[in-house]
Amino acid sequence: MEISMSDAPAPACPACSEEYSYQQGDLWVCPMCGHEWAEGEDSAAEETGSKVLDSVGNELLDGDSVTITKGLKVKGGADIKAGTKVRGIRLLESPVNGHDIEAKVPGAGQMYLKSSVVKKSN
Repeated sequence: MEISMSDAPAPACPACSEEYSYQQGDLWVCPMCGHEWAEGEDSAAEETGSKVLDSVGNELLDGDSVTITKGLKVKGGADIKAGTKVRGIRLLESPVNGHDIEAKVPGAGQMYLKSSVVKKSN
């Protein structure tokens, strides 16, 4: 009976970065912090939040300023022109009918916006 040992070093723990991990069945275990993970598991997959991108691919964050990229028709209110600047946006944790931003738009008031119709301002 032969036991083959892999020449590859053990992976560092994704939780504490220690290199003392060992394999137990299908999982890797870190004796330093107790974290367990699967071999192919990516540490980026552990992030719970997803990124919200504007119309040109820039990542949006809470408090950012954006510019509306195309004219928007608003039910029961004034239309919003392209180029309108909006300050202090708030990203929604769960989108409302495809709208993932809440903001106070000048001349139109508080409303939801889609990230696909805004561009991040500097």
